[in-house]
Amino acid sequence: MAEITAALVKQLRDKTGAGMMDAKKALVENNGDIEASADWLREKGILKAAKKADRIAAEGLIGLASKGTSAALVEVNSETDFVGKNAEFQGAVREVAGAALANGGDPAKTLHAASSAGNTIGEMLVGLVAKIGENMSLRRSTSLSVNDGVVAAYLHNTAADSVGKIGVLVALESSADKARLNDLGRKVAMHVASAKPLAATTAELDPAVVEKEKQILTAQASESGKPAAVIEKMVEGRIRKFYQESVLVEQAFVMDPDVTVGAFIEKHAKEFGTPVKLIGFVRYEVGEGIEKAASDFAAEVASFSQPKA
Repeated sequence: MAEITAALVKQLRDKTGAGMMDAKKALVENNGDIEASADWLREKGILKAAKKADRIAAEGLIGLASKGTSAALVEVNSETDFVGKNAEFQGAVREVAGAALANGGDPAKTLHAASSAGNTIGEMLVGLVAKIGENMSLRRSTSLSVNDGVVAAYLHNTAADSVGKIGVLVALESSADKARLNDLGRKVAMHVASAKPLAATTAELDPAVVEKEKQILTAQASESGKPAAVIEKMVEGRIRKFYQESVLVEQAFVMDPDVTVGAFIEKHAKEFGTPVKLIGFVRYEVGEGIEKAASDFAAEVASFSQPKA
């Protein structure tokens, strides 16, 4: 067995553009032979995937998997929305979600989990890149679990079974009837999908986010020219409003704006005759936070119709 040195790995990477781990694996599989390793990478579709790896993938699907008192969400990205309509891609996203559920939502463990094809989830996605022709990636994954209760789920704008554009999990701890508890959780999940809360409670808000908001509100209030004590009161009032808009239990419930989400949960707890505790929530939306490449399709088409100089 040839020794796979760092220099040999670098040589193959320089030749093919493959990632370090892929290059090392290829060399191991081919006893250190550079040419055979390059062919192996091409056969596996890894070279094609590597060439597409730098292209922005901001579309795709959210996948959902659940079992018992646990559920998981994943975001698998592609370059175009069209791929989200591909049945094979949809099936792959479902498989990724299942692997995430089995691995506690850990992204690295999910990628290394076995796929139905006998390879890993990561290798399955690489093969799909080569087959479909677009960059794809597992952007994120997570799971929620409860000891006694439910993890209710909701998918918005579904493309097929268990895949959609927005996915929400809501974990509720309670000894209440599970069917009724799940119905409550699903309604809260639908609210989360629409209202986009930043945190479940005020205490869970990122202190940096709160401090930034206070600075902005203070600057705005200072423009009024009022005394410092008055400005302080103005900021306090506006921060309360910020909490009402950003914190799940403080938000007006979308199905009944006269009550907060917290009050809605408490009302049902009384009906159930047992406490209901909101453990947490997760909200994924495809492409959120990714800077998409701007493309003026009309301008591109027009350029083709212009006479050549």
